[in-house]
Amino acid sequence: MGKSRVHLENDHLKWQKNYEYEKDQILQAIGLKTLGIEHIGSTSIKGMAAKPIIDIMVGVLDLADYFMFLRPLSSIDFEYVHKPELTERKFFRKGEWGKGTCHLHMCEYGSREWNEKILFRNYLQAHPAAAEKYATLKKQLASKYQFDRPAYTREKEPFIKTVIERAMREIQQQ
Repeated sequence: MGKSRVHLENDHLKWQKNYEYEKDQILQAIGLKTLGIEHIGSTSIKGMAAKPIIDIMVGVLDLADYFMFLRPLSSIDFEYVHKPELTERKFFRKGEWGKGTCHLHMCEYGSREWNEKILFRNYLQAHPAAAEKYATLKKQLASKYQFDRPAYTREKEPFIKTVIERAMREIQQQ
């Protein structure tokens, strides 16, 4: 395995079309067993620079049943990637390692994982100044950690947690 490069692009129209295509494929493969499907991550935020990888979250009733999705998702080229550190979700990749085109994050619908990812996306969509700060951070980190994707991802976490906390406070004040 070679090193995975962090490369950011802007191509929102293409990303939305790619999401719609992948969503249709996923729903054909496992639709009756899903409770929700969402476009998440930076490609879901208009104008946001992002790695050209579509992040999709699929909500299911019970994550312990993820094994029943392995074969149908494999039939549409999603490979299950065992990540023991992920306790609240399962991860599937489409495309070669380090050159994936789509990541599928499976979690229980309505879980903390589900809610936080949607909160983060929605907050950035509704708050352009926060989205701009995130875009600036991502560009700085992509330059610094061009050949270290785990560090790039790890270094974004404090910002993401802060945004989720703000989004939760905002909801509580309504």
